[in-house]
Amino acid sequence: MAQDINWFPGHMRKALNDTSDKLKLVDIVYETCDARIPLSSRNPELDKIIGDKRRILILNKSDLADPADTQRWTEHFKSHGIPSVSLEAIDRKSITKLTDLTMELMKDILDKAAAKGRMGRPVRVMVVGVPNTGKSTLINTLAGKKAAVTGDKPGVTRQPKWIPTGGRLELMDMPGVLWPKLGNRKSQVILAATGAVKAEVTDVIEVAYDAANLLWEMYPELMSARYGSYEEGMDPYDRFQEMGRKKGCIMSGGRVDEDRFARLFLDDLRSGRIGRITFEKVKK
Repeated sequence: MAQDINWFPGHMRKALNDTSDKLKLVDIVYETCDARIPLSSRNPELDKIIGDKRRILILNKSDLADPADTQRWTEHFKSHGIPSVSLEAIDRKSITKLTDLTMELMKDILDKAAAKGRMGRPVRVMVVGVPNTGKSTLINTLAGKKAAVTGDKPGVTRQPKWIPTGGRLELMDMPGVLWPKLGNRKSQVILAATGAVKAEVTDVIEVAYDAANLLWEMYPELMSARYGSYEEGMDPYDRFQEMGRKKGCIMSGGRVDEDRFARLFLDDLRSGRIGRITFEKVKK
């Protein structure tokens, strides 16, 4: 039986407490999520803390997600009263969408400040989200410099930090935070597969195997194009083995190196080499 996947070190509990304490210092919150998993990559603890504070939900890494699904998700969140934008954090055009929406939502406060002589008052923004949803890359693009540390693994940012942008925004970079129990098995797998969970606390082979099976169900054409075609009804484990064999992940004696293939597969998934995929769909 597969073991639950969870990762909630002490610095994440502190970060949640810091978020609650510092919320009063900002005007609006940017909440980042992964456009491929727009439900599982939203922390319910953060949602409770943010409450009625103005926010924009950012469906980040949209260049890796199915564009039709991303459009459905932005419309879904809008229908539930949550302003949202899809973007690729390094793309200046999509960043402009974000800043324009920010100024629209902040217009009343900025107009009041201007009436009191505070022209050009900066908008103070807290940037929050689960690990590896592109927070730091977003901040660096907004700031126009490397102001936040980025990495291809979760847990890089550890302390809150104010970052000026030289424009109308002042950003507070918060550490990425998960929550004590990561929901159902599918949510755990797709969070781990997309890189939100530290690799050291997961069984890499198990995560890759489960994620591959999900993608064979959802995107068989993309999987076939990348890993070869297989007969319908083939045992999933046998198929996983053959995928590894076709990719040359072979040990001495002809056995498949499952660990090597699992890491190759997850790298393919995270980098978009399989194609643009979305694990979670809007329910009709």
